[in-house]
Amino acid sequence: MLTTLTPEGIRTIRDNPRRIQEVNKEVEQLGATVKAQWATLGRFDFVNVIEAPDEKTMSRVSLELGSRGTARYESLPAIEMDDFVAGL
Repeated sequence: MLTTLTPEGIRTIRDNPRRIQEVNKEVEQLGATVKAQWATLGRFDFVNVIEAPDEKTMSRVSLELGSRGTARYESLPAIEMDDFVAGL
């Protein structure tokens, strides 16, 4: 998941950096797991590797987080290479 903070999101992180870990716990409550996370410079503010059991769960995570107005999200579903090749 690629994340771009809104001005409100930037203020939230600046005033409460621990909010990042709180959101990660909320993602877990929605049925997914944050496996890795990086702050990035450029077009996106964060790159998050999130594991979910299915696209429905990931959609729920994306919609819930996006509804808050503090960030915009772009999900990139990933297929393991062996599964990708087997499906060709």
